[in-house]
Amino acid sequence: MGLTLRNITIGREQEKDYLFYKFSCHIDNGCILGLLGASGCGKSTLLQYIAGFMHDDFSHDGDIILDNTHVSRIPAWQRKITLLFQDDLLFPHLDIGGNLAIGLPKNTPKAVRLEKINWACQQAQLPNFLRRHPASLSGGQRQRISVMRALLSAPKAILLDEPFSKLDQKLKQEFRDFVAIQIQQANIPAILVSHDHDDMQICQDVISLS
Repeated sequence: MGLTLRNITIGREQEKDYLFYKFSCHIDNGCILGLLGASGCGKSTLLQYIAGFMHDDFSHDGDIILDNTHVSRIPAWQRKITLLFQDDLLFPHLDIGGNLAIGLPKNTPKAVRLEKINWACQQAQLPNFLRRHPASLSGGQRQRISVMRALLSAPKAILLDEPFSKLDQKLKQEFRDFVAIQIQQANIPAILVSHDHDDMQICQDVISLS
């Protein structure tokens, strides 16, 4: 079980150079693989391919196997792989409860919905923030809510694209620890891409990309 990448090859159309050529790895459930590399080396492009959002400018091939199911050729919305970015992407017109609710299936009963939203706020250490709006939260608080919203959608894997880059040093360490705990508790595989060596401390395995 977990996430397996097998012989992933990604390149630009009409060019002979590859960002990745027959790249393979495996991430167990509850573990984080770190991909460390400078800007432009293809880290984010690889995440987009795994999530199913590959741009038409790129040629690509290879197998993505999630919990023993080949997902390489199914639409992004069917893969149950969540991609988180540097920005929290919370909706400013919704309160925290409303933002978290977006992560839940639409047919979730009201009582269950409220229970899960309250649980998410507790996990984010923001138990009394349901009626607050994102603008009133700190950057670290918004990022925690963003992670919990993603987990409420019950993904089978989570991809993290430089999620700590916009936080100050103290908040970075706190958020790293928070992310590591949530992934372990959710028991899903995760890939973290970053240019910062310090981000790799929460990873069980690290691959350096040139």
